Amino acid sequence: MNESAIRILLFWGGLVFFLGLELAIPYRQNTVSKFKRWVNNLLITLFNSAIINLFFLSAVTGTAAYVQSKNLGILNLIQIPFWLKILVTLLYMDFMLYVWHLLNHEMPLLWRFHRVHHSDLNMDVSSATRFHVGELAISSLIKISIIFFLGANLMGVLIFEVTLVMCAQFHHSSLRVPGWFESIFWILFVPPSMHRIHHSVKIRERNSNYGTIFSIWDRILGTLIKDLKQDNIIIGVGAYRKPNKLNFHQLLVMPFTRTVR
Repeated sequence: MNESAIRILLFWGGLVFFLGLELAIPYRQNTVSKFKRWVNNLLITLFNSAIINLFFLSAVTGTAAYVQSKNLGILNLIQIPFWLKILVTLLYMDFMLYVWHLLNHEMPLLWRFHRVHHSDLNMDVSSATRFHVGELAISSLIKISIIFFLGANLMGVLIFEVTLVMCAQFHHSSLRVPGWFESIFWILFVPPSMHRIHHSVKIRERNSNYGTIFSIWDRILGTLIKDLKQDNIIIGVGAYRKPNKLNFHQLLVMPFTRTVR
């Protein structure tokens, strides 16, 4: 099975798996139609997949294969075990994703695209795929540059991508997770309660908890918010509170409309 088939299988398998858990042990009641949200989120997901796979997927995997064959990048200049190269790749790419995520909130131009993700009025596993294609295109170019600079091999990139998808689907899920598990998981990784704060309508809370796989970057760099009453968190962006204004075609043009926080 090639890497594309593995990605597709894990992506759709994870989506179905966490949807089943959400329906069985939901964290909170929906405030808007789950069906309508899923239709819009899946439409934007399928649209993005077609564009990104066509223009960028082969470039990402091709870059990893190229730097490995030519011994380019930092990891190919030093003699360390293969498993350590994989670990460094996972840590470094996740840290750079943290930086990229923070910039999406702090730079007005990037926020124009990223607000598509945050405009979801409820948060569940489908929110993990709700991104504007423009944001994904820019992040793909950055990812290619990081792979080239780091000298990440194809296995390391694949492990990062798979871990990223699984973690994002988990911490966006609207499922009730035992408190003892979250308290332990939060030490290194990102549980739903941590990311739920990040999707708060309050700007101070939204501009925190940027981690995707590891929570350690937020701890080290002082962007972690932890002790909030979860039931009081309102999901979304203040300027986008009407579900009928958040349909697929409206999400596509959102970056090109007026700037809002």
